[in-house]
Amino acid sequence: MLTDYHNHLENGSLTLDYLKQFTQSAEAKGIEHFGISEHAYHFYQTADILSNPWVDERRYYDMRDYVALFEDAWRQDIDVRMSIEMDYTPGKHKEMETFIKQYDFDYVIGSIHWVDDFGIDLAEFKDEWTRRDLHETYRSYFDQVVTLAQSDLFDIIGHIDLVKIFKHIPENREFLLEQYDRATDALKDSKTCIEISTAGLRKPVKQLYPDKELLKMAYHKGIPIVLSSDAHFPQHVGYAYDEAVEFARSVGYRTLMTFEKGKRKEVPLG
Repeated sequence: MLTDYHNHLENGSLTLDYLKQFTQSAEAKGIEHFGISEHAYHFYQTADILSNPWVDERRYYDMRDYVALFEDAWRQDIDVRMSIEMDYTPGKHKEMETFIKQYDFDYVIGSIHWVDDFGIDLAEFKDEWTRRDLHETYRSYFDQVVTLAQSDLFDIIGHIDLVKIFKHIPENREFLLEQYDRATDALKDSKTCIEISTAGLRKPVKQLYPDKELLKMAYHKGIPIVLSSDAHFPQHVGYAYDEAVEFARSVGYRTLMTFEKGKRKEVPLG
């Protein structure tokens, strides 16, 4: 079985016609469990969780319209899961929990895109990498991975090592393995799965998320996985999934998780 749980409508519209382009692409590629997980910062209802000039310029959706879109799809027997991708925000656990509990999400993705005021995956912030200490940025990033897992608010952690996106990767492998080890230690004691995301293959780093050593640790610590393409356009749904399945199998995975109405189920991989 294949899943694709991490996808976005933000480059189109919150309309049934645009949603169908994604679900039809998923069906054509043999994906049996498909979900949309729009970025939470786009919604007015998350203004008390994450706010900065970059985000505030892009807050233009209402959750009522989002929920109504899925209800319309379900009435037409379109098989699509409703999710959200939240920017994990330290110090805002109560606010994140309040938001999540208001909606009947099938699953919730937590991701880290910000280290303080540094948008680590944004082109507008690329010069910051040359002004900041690389090890400190990585340490701060994985500090958030740990507390994200400990919060137990999320079903999936998105692109767990997104911090490598622009190929700024510490040469000290021992340091990296230390970050991976403490991240997976926290995840093994939470409900949070790791996604294998093919989005990294479309980014400057040209690698899957996560790093293979990180995925090996996850497997040996019993942390479940899902597969995701992080598609922002319909044609990217299921992108490079043969590679993702082989990657999962290469470290030992034979199953993945599916979600429906907050409940997860283990199914055979691919």
